[in-house]
Parts: sequence; C-alpha cells; structure tokens
Amino acid sequence: MNPYKNLVGELAQTVKKGRAYPMGGYAPVPRPALASDAPKALFFAPHPDDETIQGGLALRLLREDSWNIINVAVTQGSKKERQGERLQELKEACNYLGFGLLQTAPSGLEKVTPKTRDIDSALWSSMVKVIADILAAQKPKAIFFPHVLDWNGTHIGVHFLVMDALKTLPGFGCHLVETEFWGQMSAPNLMVEYSENDVTDLVTATSFHVGEVKRNPYHLLIPSWMQDNVRRGSELVGGQGQAAPDFMFGQLYRLSKWSDGKVISVQTGGRYLPASVKAGMLFEG
Repeated sequence: MNPYKNLVGELAQTVKKGRAYPMGGYAPVPRPALASDAPKALFFAPHPDDETIQGGLALRLLREDSWNIINVAVTQGSKKERQGERLQELKEACNYLGFGLLQTAPSGLEKVTPKTRDIDSALWSSMVKVIADILAAQKPKAIFFPHVLDWNGTHIGVHFLVMDALKTLPGFGCHLVETEFWGQMSAPNLMVEYSENDVTDLVTATSFHVGEVKRNPYHLLIPSWMQDNVRRGSELVGGQGQAAPDFMFGQLYRLSKWSDGKVISVQTGGRYLPASVKAGMLFEG
C-alpha cells in the first residue's frame, strides 16, 4: 500500500475534525512576569487576527526573554457593524497569549491604504501622527509590521503608515521586523522555528476571532502554512540549493534596524533561529 495515501488522508481528516472544535473560550496560557523596564515590542496589526497568525516571533520574545509585547490595533476591520465585536475578540485573543493591546482610535483607523496616501494627504497625515505618537510614547526596542508587497491593501497601507511615522521622529531608533501573510517576501533574511506548543497556542488564539474563522476556518491551516514556510525559507533564507533545516514549523521575516532616519542592515545573508536559541539574541547590539 502506498504510505503517502495515509499521510495525505490523515492530514485531511485532522483538518476536517478541527472544524468541530470550540472556537475561543480557552483559559489564558502561562506567561512570565514582566519587569517594569522589560524590553518592549509593538506589533502593528492591520486587522484583528494578524497578531495571532504572524505573531510567533513576538510570542517567543515574551516567553523566552520576558519582553512586553503590545499589539497595536491599527484597524478593527472595514465592516462597521463588526468593529465592536472584532475588538472584543481581539482583547480575548491577546489576553490568551499574554499580549498587551493598544487601540489607535475607538473603532480603529479607517482607509489605511496606499490610495488614501496618494489622494488624501490630510487624512493620511492625521493617521501618521497617531502612529508616531504611539512610537514616541512607547519607545519600543522592536516593531513588527507588514512588508511593502503584502498584497492586501490595508497590509500595504500599514507598511507605509509605520514607515512614514518613523520618518517624523528625529533621533528615534528601533529594530524593524517585517512580516508576510497575503504576499510572500522575495528576500526574507530570517526564518524562525516554532515548537508544537507555540503553534498550538497561535492556532488556539486565532480561534478567538470567531466571526472570521466561522466564515473561513483558516486557523486550521496555520500549521501547514508554517510547514510550507520551512520549504520556502530553506532556499530563500539559507541560499539556493541549500538543505532544509530540521524545522517542522517556521515563519519568514525581514529583520533590519531604523537608525538616523533610515533602514540599516543588521546582518549579512540569511539566518535561521531554531527553537533551542532564545529569540532575544536577534536584537542584541
């Protein structure tokens, strides 16, 4: 009998069974006590659920190095009738993981897209100020935000919003961690491994976004997406023709630094971060 038939069949059956699992409602997972001066990272989320889908490295920083991780809810979705509900789902998801939460506005920012940047300078400038004020007040050591080609209009809009805000802050510096979801990066320089426990908690946290995963149970596909990231990352990060690292789950990022008003490279070539090495070492120096 062809053993690959069992492999594919078991994977399919596991995902089908997952559709019956409860969404949300789980007790928060353990998290470390945070010092008052703990290093801080801000995760600029285009939508509620980005913090759980793409926030694996942030979760590792919390767990392994006791960083204070704060999700910045840039928007609360485009459907006004769902914005309050999505905020509540977001609060519960962040509480489950141990992330803090900041709102940009009572219902989130609106029209965060490249088109707004091009045609409505007044609105765009007001939103840039919101992000700049958050950066100045929080003084993060690192920030997470989408890369410039992440396909979705709001994801790309958040990229420009954060970059434009940085340019208004003289003397400000921090590490930059660009994320991907809808559109793949052509040149990531970091692949981060996640343990089964980390991935379980990210999937569970995503299930708190009940209204979204009811219409599309994408939380169930996060593990397979992370496995495909390892396939891609072995060559995109490690180099063409290189053997894949022994990672089961991973995620790709672009790591750099903002200093003196510009983006600075922090490493030569690509880097793998295995689960056995603390994530905080990426941000030393």
